[in-house]
Amino acid sequence: MTGKTLTETLIDKVLAVDYSALPQPAIDMAKHVTLDGLAVMLAGSTEPLGVGRISIQYVKDMGGAPQASVVAGGFKTSMLNAAYANGTMAHALDFDNTWYPLNHPTSPTLPVILAIAEHHGGDGRKVIASIVAAFEVQGRLRLAATGMAEGQGFHKPGTTGMFGAVTAAVKMLGLEKEQALMAFGLAGSRAGSLSINTGSMTKSSHSGHAARMGVECGVLAQMGWTASADVFGPGGFFDTFLGGRAEPELLVQGFGEPYRMVDPGVGFKKHPSNYFTHRPIDAALALRGEGGFSPADIERVEIAFPRFDYVNRPQPKTGLDGKFSVQYATAVALLDGEVTIDSFTDERRFAPDAVAFLGKTTLQFDDSIPRDFDRMHAVVTVQLKDGRSLSKKVDRLSGWVGIPLSAEQRLKKFNSCASRVLERGAAVRVVELVNRLETLPDVREIMDIVRAE
Repeated sequence: MTGKTLTETLIDKVLAVDYSALPQPAIDMAKHVTLDGLAVMLAGSTEPLGVGRISIQYVKDMGGAPQASVVAGGFKTSMLNAAYANGTMAHALDFDNTWYPLNHPTSPTLPVILAIAEHHGGDGRKVIASIVAAFEVQGRLRLAATGMAEGQGFHKPGTTGMFGAVTAAVKMLGLEKEQALMAFGLAGSRAGSLSINTGSMTKSSHSGHAARMGVECGVLAQMGWTASADVFGPGGFFDTFLGGRAEPELLVQGFGEPYRMVDPGVGFKKHPSNYFTHRPIDAALALRGEGGFSPADIERVEIAFPRFDYVNRPQPKTGLDGKFSVQYATAVALLDGEVTIDSFTDERRFAPDAVAFLGKTTLQFDDSIPRDFDRMHAVVTVQLKDGRSLSKKVDRLSGWVGIPLSAEQRLKKFNSCASRVLERGAAVRVVELVNRLETLPDVREIMDIVRAE
């Protein structure tokens, strides 16, 4: 690397990302990401247990200069506070996008970009380039972090997402190389989020914390704050978080050639729950769709799934916890024939039919099924009271990388989420603006709308 540290090489690549050199598929994907991110922030403000409500009230009570909008909050606050609330709401429903290797690339990063762009007036092209760079750093870091097991230990938005967030700030603030090195070094000391909090409100705040700290790291570095200039070198991120179980060279190898948001692409979720539950949900919905029985006809449900204790939650404690329960997600899909945001309220979780049906639903780990998310499958079998046994296997997951949702499906998702906060005309205007994001002089009209005063 011609005498450069790994971190320097990465920073050079980050600073070199420029809109004028981006391939059209990356520009298009950045706009899809923006619209989906705004959708889940809007819907996240209405999360049934109160993640959005508390986050909005928290930053309102904290106060702060009116620099950036709180989505669905009706007010502006400091860039840090806005990034925190919007990042938390973006992940509140577990409806934000993901990709391979698993990470949530939007919720820690888009709130940073929007907050800085709103305050400093960054144009649409700068927003797009910042999204592409932030996604690429997260993708390359996930490839390099080979010891970061899926759903165990550290939750990715607070680790790899943290570096996506600081990348976003570096690009939006226009930091110079030395400042960027300091920002990344500082981000290393802000990283960390424990997966043990999955199923609680705290999981959502991992994205909010990363977004807030991304802004902080960028602003402090711009002011002259110092940190390690080689956060990915010896004793840095890979050694500290992964015990050296990494391939650091993958952080820069092939950077942008192609951009990972183009190949393998980005996954857009169809269901507002943990991605591991989506194959069992799709299998259950397919069985319901084929007809020939009603929930009352089912004697028991068996789910064959790879060994993941992370989503083995036979009796989720809340509706929110149910988002991470293969058993509950499958049960509610079979009961209702659909899975929506309201499937994960406490009212639905503890409704008599859900409680009774959950008691009939069992998860069986099958060690012959690959644990790798890209290659795994799930099988849902319903045993009917008349003696019939019906099964459905799902391996290919629509919406996952390489199997994108159609433009119509993405728009339907946006409208469904936005309708929880915005009037129809306002939602249509947001779509119009995002679709021509590269032509906008700033994002302030978008933020004025989604602020929802």
